[in-house]
Amino acid sequence: MSSTTRRIGPLLATVLVAGNMIGSGLFLLPASLASVGSSSVIGWIVATVGALTIAGVFAVLGATRADPDGMVNWPARGVHPAAGFVSWLAYWTSSWTGNIAIALAAVGYLTEFIPGLSGKGMTVAATLVLVWMSVVLCLFGARLVTRLSGLTLLIGLLPVGAATVLGLAAFDHEVFTQSWNVTGKPLLQTIPASLSIIFWAFLGLESANAAAAVVDRPERNVPIAALGGVALAGVVYIAASVAVMGVIPAAELARSTAPFAEVVARLAGPWAGHFVALCAALKAMGTLGGWTLVTGEAGRSGAAAGYMPRFASETDPAKLPRRGLITAGILMTIATLATISPTLNTQFNVLINVAVVLFMAVYALCSLALLRDPDQRPGAKLLAAAALAFSLLVIATSGLKSTWPALALLALSVPVWWGLKLRKREKI
Repeated sequence: MSSTTRRIGPLLATVLVAGNMIGSGLFLLPASLASVGSSSVIGWIVATVGALTIAGVFAVLGATRADPDGMVNWPARGVHPAAGFVSWLAYWTSSWTGNIAIALAAVGYLTEFIPGLSGKGMTVAATLVLVWMSVVLCLFGARLVTRLSGLTLLIGLLPVGAATVLGLAAFDHEVFTQSWNVTGKPLLQTIPASLSIIFWAFLGLESANAAAAVVDRPERNVPIAALGGVALAGVVYIAASVAVMGVIPAAELARSTAPFAEVVARLAGPWAGHFVALCAALKAMGTLGGWTLVTGEAGRSGAAAGYMPRFASETDPAKLPRRGLITAGILMTIATLATISPTLNTQFNVLINVAVVLFMAVYALCSLALLRDPDQRPGAKLLAAAALAFSLLVIATSGLKSTWPALALLALSVPVWWGLKLRKREKI
């Protein structure tokens, strides 16, 4: 397959970024945030600003340091060679870990039509089916995946847009106010703690950079995709969150497995709710395909850098990483079985907490690389400092109980890097 046939332009790259974000985060997080209350809208606003800041970092890096393996090379060159390995390992691991959560989100909405999927065994089986369907889809190439991702983006946005309009039209100020702070704790404590959950919805803002090898004119189109995708997602998230929490009380919302479908069902009837559930499931599937593509490209990048065995993935950016996609599929299967939980929501929360912390570590390292770049303008460095501070804030306010696996991986990654370095020296 030639490199030309793999290329995608700015529109499809923006779709890839927005499509990778507007997925399970949009459809499930309102229920997860019900434990905080409608004050979590403040968290959405803060997270959107933080996401735009981080996207700005990737826009600058994409424009001034264009590199298909930038997620590895920027930290390696701008911070320390060990930082390149840490960044790659965190990004690659969080990508295929997060893919499982996306598949679970799709299964959760499919239970609206197939109640039997709610059982633990059936949930796992359905999740694995979706995981391997996405792997097979990606084996046919980037253009097919991004086109399907764009199609499912429209499928997902149309009913959600309708739900948001209906919800805002039926907005009940009393419901929203009574659910404002259900914890009773100070907002300065609850809002920062909610950022790690909320930012799950923004993971993917760097997708155009991670998949720069398949983007035409990356020095121009990657920045457009990064900022445009985040801006689109942020507007949708904030409006949708207000709409949902102005219709469903927090106590009821916390028990929902399909919050948007429930809003539409209440306001337009059960069949309309089922339609939204179907669209949500399809959108999550489209998101899964886009993220599987990015995971394969991340594996290729790591193999090219010598971080993983070359038999596990192709290394040439012009070639589709078929072995890398199959490797990711195997790892996702193992992780799915290893994280089996009593309920779908419990397994989902475990996976997203790990994925977010790992992603924020990558964002922090890339921001630090930009901050240390002597050729960058003061404005770019100020942007990098803000993105670095925000990334560290999200990590610091994440609960240790649910994120310790991610922190342990980050702590062990440096010794592993030294081991790889010593092994290379011995071979020489």
